[in-house]
Amino acid sequence: MRIDHYLSDAEASSGVRALPSGPGADAERLPGALLAPLSGVTDLHLRRIARRLGATAVVSEMVAAEDFARGTAEARLRAEGEGVLPHVVQLAGCDPHWMAEGARLAEANGADVIDVNMGCPAKKVTGGEAGSALMRDLDHAARLLAAVRGAVAVPVTVKMRLGWDHAALNAPELARRAEDLGLAAVTVHGRTRQQFYTGRADWAAIRAVVETVSIPVVANGDVDGLEAARACLNASGAAAVMIGRAAVGRPWLVGAVAAGLQGRDAPDLTPAEQADLAVEHYEGLLARYGVPMGVRHARKHLAAYADHAGGLPAPERARLVTTTDPVEARGLLRRAFDADPAAPAAKQAAPAAKRAA
Repeated sequence: MRIDHYLSDAEASSGVRALPSGPGADAERLPGALLAPLSGVTDLHLRRIARRLGATAVVSEMVAAEDFARGTAEARLRAEGEGVLPHVVQLAGCDPHWMAEGARLAEANGADVIDVNMGCPAKKVTGGEAGSALMRDLDHAARLLAAVRGAVAVPVTVKMRLGWDHAALNAPELARRAEDLGLAAVTVHGRTRQQFYTGRADWAAIRAVVETVSIPVVANGDVDGLEAARACLNASGAAAVMIGRAAVGRPWLVGAVAAGLQGRDAPDLTPAEQADLAVEHYEGLLARYGVPMGVRHARKHLAAYADHAGGLPAPERARLVTTTDPVEARGLLRRAFDADPAAPAAKQAAPAAKRAA
């Protein structure tokens, strides 16, 4: 498969018109919703479920380009995309040679799009001069993008933040350089690196990027539903939204937002159907990593599913995220979705408040 950019596949998957790019496209476009790359979270099974349920596109976990090129097992697992189309692989690194090698390997293994990470704020990433640290040296960032673009035939995109800090909001300049180098789209998280995930994403600040380039811009940060997605697009002028943390425990959310933005009805999943999807995700992790490691990988997802479903009292929720018995975990997971429909709002209030603190 070869596509112009990772928004183009909406037409093939949902029957709606693909998002155009270039001057004058704003009047015609149909907005989309993408699943963000979340390190340690957006595993292959989560991506399969989200894409199947209507997400415009999904992006792999962040893959360390040098580790991937050298063949490490964890990097290979993160970069796999069987059953996901388009298959978007996000690479991270600071060395143009290894980024190019990683991109070549990803393309050879079936990647339809290579996304370059210039937005991760984690200290272990920025400490190695990768992720959002690249926004401190746009000349080096451009060399890295040029190396990746020159290494592959598939589209290349980049994900960034507004800048390293508020003294250097250079996302428009980085996006302009990316477009000049032939990149197909950019995603902008509406915070600086120094903000990490504090405060509110500044969707309006993304508009400066939209007004600088003619390629599609995707807006990211604090989009947790259809109302927020519409507000984000209105403030930013972006072509699409990208949803990350809000989709954990709700892989159906991204497709529902995409449908709403495009004037379509999203599937109304019953609690039992949501439980089936949660169990599918859990079982996929066990099959992929083996039971001992799979159980550990699954804990963050089990907690998120239980919190959104709202059907487990605290002792059973604690048991769900600590048990090493898959049979018990599956039973507790299904029980979480069997609650009285009136109960979830009250039971979710405490976990939500804790996450917001």
